[in-house]
Amino acid sequence: QVQLVESGGGLVQAGGSLRLSCAASGRAFSSYVMGWFRQAPGKEREFVSAINRSGGSTAYADSVKDRFTISRDNAANTVFLQMNSLKPEDTAVYYCAFAKRGSYTTRAYEYDYWGQGTQVTVSS
Repeated sequence: QVQLVESGGGLVQAGGSLRLSCAASGRAFSSYVMGWFRQAPGKEREFVSAINRSGGSTAYADSVKDRFTISRDNAANTVFLQMNSLKPEDTAVYYCAFAKRGSYTTRAYEYDYWGQGTQVTVSS
């Protein structure tokens, strides 16, 4: 069983930066692909970014490309999301997720474990 704990959310002004972390318990962390999703009030959960098991391949939603960077530290069982040039439309609860599969996926239903979420609020 894997448990995920996100941290790093908060309130930031537009143009600012935040770094989200997701720490995982359990073994075989490097066997999981990892993703970040977000959900704004009144909207469906949407894909933000994903990374493969080694960290060598990543994917981003068009809305965050060139502003967000996903990375992972398999020795520390942690995945990160560096968010720069934040916009008010980035305001949402951000969730990390793990999937026991060979390659990353952008589909939420293919992820096996989810964190509790961390709130990111960007003021204009």
